[in-house]
Amino acid sequence: MRFLARVLVITGLLLASLGAGLAEPLASWNDGPAKQTIQSFVQRVTDAKGKDFVPPEQRIAVFDNDGTLWVEQPMYTQLAFALDRIKALAPDHPEWQSNPRLKAAIDGDMKALAATGEKGLVELMMVTHAGMTPDDFQSIVSDWLAKAEHPRFKKHYTDLVYQPMLELLGYLRDNGFTTYIVSGGGIEFMRPWTDKAYGVLPAQVVGSSIKTKFEMVDGKPVLMRLPEVNFVDDGPGKPIGINQHIGQRPIAAFGNSDGDLEMLQWTTAGDGARLGMIVHHTDAEREYAYDRDSTFGRLDKAMDMAPAQGWVLIDMKNDWKQIFPAAQ
Repeated sequence: MRFLARVLVITGLLLASLGAGLAEPLASWNDGPAKQTIQSFVQRVTDAKGKDFVPPEQRIAVFDNDGTLWVEQPMYTQLAFALDRIKALAPDHPEWQSNPRLKAAIDGDMKALAATGEKGLVELMMVTHAGMTPDDFQSIVSDWLAKAEHPRFKKHYTDLVYQPMLELLGYLRDNGFTTYIVSGGGIEFMRPWTDKAYGVLPAQVVGSSIKTKFEMVDGKPVLMRLPEVNFVDDGPGKPIGINQHIGQRPIAAFGNSDGDLEMLQWTTAGDGARLGMIVHHTDAEREYAYDRDSTFGRLDKAMDMAPAQGWVLIDMKNDWKQIFPAAQ
């Protein structure tokens, strides 16, 4: 009897292990053209005997972040961070009240801030993101993310990542891909949390940056973040950032807005099998519905170009069974 019991236990463990190994990939995706396109592409590039086979070292997939991997409405998360930070710093900088761009940010007047255009947003980022070491800045970001809540969903921003895209990241990595984030967001804003949220290491994050200076402080070498733009990783900057940080053209790119247009063009213009996909926000009930008229994540030109370029639109409402991870 003891032997039989042991056999039954071992058999149960083997079956459980086999079941886990056979878990459905992309489980939060509905069957349809988007899911089928992903699976077909992966099968083609991983078939060593097929004409579209791509060696693992060349299986590079790049992902935009805002609106592609996590929520970007009603404003970019980094902008929400900057607005909270300028309000916290304002009492020590009364001179900011005489600057209409900074005063609009301090007052939370989004209409007035938007009217200041790119110059106003850049100035906001400079005064709230500079004057400290990268380690200090990343610590401030981590502390903010641990406390800040999304105004609609009342959850931490890192809880508002898209479950289907988490599954896609894992599915690609399970098939020999290396996954990178290529975002207009700040590179040092993202690096503290992307590993935990997405499984994407800091070294695999490409983003916008401000200038940094090396200096000696009390006999110790430090890096200081300066209030000057170094690189904007958005629009035409994305292929440049990919070239500088990754050093090879990806074979798959995922975005959601016109800011990803050039990244999609650059990726899919290469030789061999290529995949370009766009997350289309169509679900106002579970998330948001927006495209051409949105202030954040505007999708217009890229959507018009998609059919001719062979890019596939991911319809959030119809292609995704769920949006965010289930509550723990």
